[in-house]
Amino acid sequence: MKKVQYIFGALALITIPNWVQAQTQAKDTTLSRTVVVEQEYNPDIIDASKVNVLPKVMPPTVCKKTVEYDATLAPAGNIPATTMEAYTGAESQDKAKRGYARLGYGNYGNLDARANYLFILPNSDKLNLNFHMNGMDGKLDLPDPKDKWDARYYRTHAGMDYVHAFRKMDLNVAGNFGLSNFNFMPGSTNNKQKFLSGDVHFGIKSTSEELPLQFHAETNLMFYERQHDIQYQDAQEVMVRTKAGAMGTISEEQFVGVDLSMDNTFYKNNLFEDYTSVELNPYYLYQSEDWKIRLGAHVDFAFGFGKKFRVAPDVTAQYIFSDSYILYAQATGGRQTNDFHKLEMVSPYGQSSTQLDATYEQLNAALGFKTSPVTGLWFNIYGGYQDLKNNLASAAIANYSGSYLQLLQGNMHNIYAGAEASYSYKDIISFTASGIYRDWKTAKTENNSGDQLLYYMPSFEANFKVDIRPVSSVLINLGYQHITREKIGNERVDPVGNLYLGGSYEVFEGISIYVRANNLLNKDYQYYPGYPTEGINFMGGVSFRF
Repeated sequence: MKKVQYIFGALALITIPNWVQAQTQAKDTTLSRTVVVEQEYNPDIIDASKVNVLPKVMPPTVCKKTVEYDATLAPAGNIPATTMEAYTGAESQDKAKRGYARLGYGNYGNLDARANYLFILPNSDKLNLNFHMNGMDGKLDLPDPKDKWDARYYRTHAGMDYVHAFRKMDLNVAGNFGLSNFNFMPGSTNNKQKFLSGDVHFGIKSTSEELPLQFHAETNLMFYERQHDIQYQDAQEVMVRTKAGAMGTISEEQFVGVDLSMDNTFYKNNLFEDYTSVELNPYYLYQSEDWKIRLGAHVDFAFGFGKKFRVAPDVTAQYIFSDSYILYAQATGGRQTNDFHKLEMVSPYGQSSTQLDATYEQLNAALGFKTSPVTGLWFNIYGGYQDLKNNLASAAIANYSGSYLQLLQGNMHNIYAGAEASYSYKDIISFTASGIYRDWKTAKTENNSGDQLLYYMPSFEANFKVDIRPVSSVLINLGYQHITREKIGNERVDPVGNLYLGGSYEVFEGISIYVRANNLLNKDYQYYPGYPTEGINFMGGVSFRF
């Protein structure tokens, strides 16, 4: 009798899931189904001001999960008496909206315009077009002397990205155009500046595991023009950037590979030297259920300007224990090219009368611990040491011809410690908080102590953000950003303290209104030496998904 009961129990476990699935699905005419999932674009409203921060520790994010099985036997009476038929259902989902547009305006002439559309072409080809423009045009209070500055800064970007999927690889073609127009402070060597940039990209990437090697290769033709510099007009930079890589399998858990990156850079209308830089990155990977190890090195050498040969480690390791607890370590480094595009990101107002060498991260060693003790809660605690050669810094310079923001370089190192935490509960509330402390030191020079390079280096950074969705159509954002500068002697630059509040409301399906207010505490601070930021400022507008 017991043997018969076990047989019926086993049949129940096999048939019930399939019977339930058959009852809940709609009818279809085919057994072969393909589901294409497209992700909707959900942008964040960001602060117009940009902050120059150093690279942060980016530890692995692998999380081990526990699989639970339900071995409970179903009662024999629940087994359906009807004959099971072949599954003929078809999954359906709401079609993702491929288009997005947003337009907003606020005080200080703040402008926010953005548009994006994804075309799905025959043969699963994809073409994405995007455009965005942001900036401001208003008068700001200068710290010294007490005067008004006619501040103006607009960034415009347009781009396209096309992907064609072959059977075992993807072909990618892309192009971008950028334009930045802004004013220098009163009394500067130049009154206005304009950056013009563009690039064309061609690349291929393997997509099939059947190939003996996984590979990728790309080439980029990049153009950049700075219209007004200290000594030169219409200084142009042309760069051919080539990247390639391949990885092969030794076993199910072991892999070897090598990456190559090469920059060929040419200059016009200034006295800068052309150069070629090459980076080789061979590595070995080991991945198991508990371990993930990468052993490699960055081998860098340059010809022409900045002729050097350097080697930095590329070593990371993580161990997963007790399900969701991860211990990780790293020792990394490598070359960071200071091309015109990089200089604009560091400080758009910064200028240099001499050619700047590449920054080299000789070592970034860190040890950390990550955990997710309960669902939705995540912690990351880490500490380490960073050694930088020819790191970028900025300082305000004044002479007989005027004033300007000088980009400088020096050898620096710092000891850092930081922590991150995040929590989310369904779609109702989520928050993130992070903080990092750095103790900066710089090498002494013959002409000065070198401490002037550290005035605007962040000694402590903290960020907090919370998102609240009380109902499905309403989203509220609250956040705070704080940056404390390094103390030099008895002096310290005023800290950054930006308290912001924003929100959005979906009026109709696909149509929302949004608003955001920054610097609610009306603090006076500077992201760049001598250049003030806006006081209390706000922006509002409307967005569409279509």
